[in-house]
Amino acid sequence: MNPATLAIYAAAALAEIAGCFTFWGVLRLGKPVWWLVPGGAALALFAWLLTLSSADAAGRAYAAYGGIYILASLGWLVLVERVPATRWDLAGAALAVLGCIVILWGRR
Repeated sequence: MNPATLAIYAAAALAEIAGCFTFWGVLRLGKPVWWLVPGGAALALFAWLLTLSSADAAGRAYAAYGGIYILASLGWLVLVERVPATRWDLAGAALAVLGCIVILWGRR
């Protein structure tokens, strides 16, 4: 995976997780409804960022992005929510990232 694609996927993951977390915050944590405004903007940013991927098809870009999203979600779990990741979380993330690499580097 080239560094530019990795950076795009990392930024997209952060935007998607942050955007979705605002909905979680409003609906599950009692945060104010105005949280949805930056959340919606973050989700729009996420969608735009994925269009910058070097993948030759949208479905392939989304599939490859999935591995990075899983890894970033576990980072959010640990850094933002302060919940420790388990060895099963880490093993699953490693498998997902491996799948991401296979999808992006696979022969066409």
